[in-house]
Amino acid sequence: MRRLASALVLAPIAIGAAYLGGWLFVCVCALASGVVFWEWTSLVVRGTDPRIFAPGVAALLAAMALAGEKQAGAAIGMIAIGALLAGGIVAALPRPYPASNPAVWGAGGVVYAGVALLGPAILRADPEAGFAALLFLFAIVWTTDIFAYLVGRAVGGPLLWPDLSPKKTWSGAIGGLVGGVAAGTVVAYASVGTRPAVAGVLALVLSIVAQGGDLFESAVKRRFGAKDASSLIPGHGGVMDRLDGFLVAALVALLIGSAHQSMAAPAQGLLVW
Repeated sequence: MRRLASALVLAPIAIGAAYLGGWLFVCVCALASGVVFWEWTSLVVRGTDPRIFAPGVAALLAAMALAGEKQAGAAIGMIAIGALLAGGIVAALPRPYPASNPAVWGAGGVVYAGVALLGPAILRADPEAGFAALLFLFAIVWTTDIFAYLVGRAVGGPLLWPDLSPKKTWSGAIGGLVGGVAAGTVVAYASVGTRPAVAGVLALVLSIVAQGGDLFESAVKRRFGAKDASSLIPGHGGVMDRLDGFLVAALVALLIGSAHQSMAAPAQGLLVW
């Protein structure tokens, strides 16, 4: 019930912010990415040293400002610079860390948070199909998550990857895939008229990627002995736990759309074929 209640609060906020777009949506993405950065760093570094947070926060703020001005390339560059600085600082601090390769984990937090910011923000900046692209992603990721949970609980069966997640099953993964493809195809066709076959293939790819993002975040948490990234969202854990599949799917959607058209119109490139 707590999980459902949280979803009923957060989903309308996400859809409303995406609908309004502009600086409001960029700021919402930046806020979420800032929390993701804090959760990641607290998880893998287990400290609140401001020297660790400073380069990442500075990079995210600069990337937010550049993304709001539709300077996608410069925003990506700021995330790269912040990652290099954060990795170097974490590696140089004279204190033990629970992970080998501390520079990689320190830089990884900035990159992961940067993906949470720039993937959806750059997609939404497309004036023609930005909102439709976000609805497409919401439909795929949320339906994948819901169907995976329901089918997995109802059917059970062999575990998908027990070393990473002791509850995810193959039946749930397949059920989530079917639900995500169906929902994404309907939303893409209804919003911008994407051909069902094209929308179905895209939804299939993004649903698989979203489940992969979920498994990746589970692997990070297991690596550092944590059940949840934090306890900020009742029933869900942390913001990382809620956005794990979405942020990776948004990144892949951005890459597909940009490769098909350009970084200036990635949502059209994603949905208009």
